Amino acid sequence: MTDARRLAYLEALGVDVYVRRGLAPAAVATAAAEGPAVDVAVPSPAAEAGLDWVALRATVSACTRCTLHETRTQTVFGVGNRSAKWMFIGEAPGAEEDRQGEPFVGRAGQLLTSMLKALGFAREDVYIANVLKCRPPGNRDPKPEEAAQCRGYLERQIELVAPTLIVAVGRIAAQNLLATDTALARLRGTVHALGPRGWPLIVTYHPAYLLRSPGEKRKAWQDLLFARQVFTRLEAGERVLP
Repeated sequence: MTDARRLAYLEALGVDVYVRRGLAPAAVATAAAEGPAVDVAVPSPAAEAGLDWVALRATVSACTRCTLHETRTQTVFGVGNRSAKWMFIGEAPGAEEDRQGEPFVGRAGQLLTSMLKALGFAREDVYIANVLKCRPPGNRDPKPEEAAQCRGYLERQIELVAPTLIVAVGRIAAQNLLATDTALARLRGTVHALGPRGWPLIVTYHPAYLLRSPGEKRKAWQDLLFARQVFTRLEAGERVLP
């Protein structure tokens, strides 16, 4: 994919090229997800700008922007403290989330709750959302056009919460948020700047992956300790992004 086409693709998804940064300066990364170009009718960011929580939730509940509305039981908006300092963003709802209308409520959700408790948080202390608000059939990966249609909803949620730190949970969420195809292993352990506001973001494993690969739980705990270190520095007013 040419640079011009990659930038056009990012623009269509409604995201800016990100700068991958760590606690020490790092190089600018401009990689975008490879694949065939997709013509996507992306809503203007102004469509969600200015909506309060009630209006945003109602808009999401009635959304028919992509075909996922045809197979969902209900939308899965988000849950938790709307003024949280920590925001966790996953990939998409699964079967149990689609049934209950709340993110991370299945076995993976129970593990996420345990991970939060290990950090000293209850679920109610943080805000949890997904890249997609509807379940993809068969729990397949989100398509670029689906993520693009939902992007404005998530961006408005982030603006309303205004978290100190965002944690991208899993490869799919991280790659969608950062518009990259970089492997999760290379995204971990680094502070990333998300969007034009430069929200500090770190990446960790998805709890569903940890259930399949319990040997990786130690690495996930290292990610959470790193997140807590970054959060502490942010709260103290230190710069973690050059």
